[in-house]
Amino acid sequence: MLLPERATHAVVIVPGSGPIDRDGRFSTGRGALSYKLLAEALAAEGVASLRIDKRGLFGSKAAISDPEAVTVEAYGEDVAHWATELAGRMGQSCVWLAGHSEGGLVSLATASAGAPHICGLVLLAAPGRPLSVILREQLARQPLARAYDDEMERIFSTLERGERVDIETLSPALRQPWRDSIQGFLINLFSKDPVALARAYSGPILVIQGARDVQITPVDAAALVGANPRATLRIFALMTHMLKDDVEGAPYATYEDPDVPLTDGLASEIAAFISNPAAVAR
Repeated sequence: MLLPERATHAVVIVPGSGPIDRDGRFSTGRGALSYKLLAEALAAEGVASLRIDKRGLFGSKAAISDPEAVTVEAYGEDVAHWATELAGRMGQSCVWLAGHSEGGLVSLATASAGAPHICGLVLLAAPGRPLSVILREQLARQPLARAYDDEMERIFSTLERGERVDIETLSPALRQPWRDSIQGFLINLFSKDPVALARAYSGPILVIQGARDVQITPVDAAALVGANPRATLRIFALMTHMLKDDVEGAPYATYEDPDVPLTDGLASEIAAFISNPAAVAR
């Protein structure tokens, strides 16, 4: 938690997909530290923040024995509790959720379910379509994945129906990424429609999207904004999925190099919106 003096607004930073920690570091030990940098930049703008680890991972490892035995709702329960905790520490009635990527979906699910103590949402590179649709698009751009097109479609369509896939019927290369232990979470994850969740939420939303993001696109951002009349869209022309400007000739730098700074103006845009969302033009 970063609590700058005289802060009157605060955010819970909700991490994205996979084994990524509260700072933005992967289980390999490498990472861009985007969440830590965002928290520090927000503190410079006078905004308090709380960074959290996902249930069963890193600092929250003891919360559950199997970190894959989770759901979006379970993550949402944790986020709701953290929001209540932060609001209490701040002496405020509510705080904001700043969800990145999958964390944006979790934030939408949490807020639309009526969790208390939430002022509004900041959705950072958040999906605007079901994640199964987005993952199909991502895999279609991978040349090595084309050999498995038919199997991949069978996997997606089966999980979308809420059914499990028998991994013994899959090619060996597909058995680990689609292992049985993760399928329950994927079935739950694929069932979530971000547009429906955004439509069900009545509070203010700031949707932030990078034009250089190859994982989540402006199509997703536009879908979220179109679903909620209180949503505002900000697109940063050079920003990648990791909230940093693309580095020419080094496509993975924004994913791995903590010395690459956050996109200029990102924190100030968030601070301005949460200070007075009604004053920021749609």
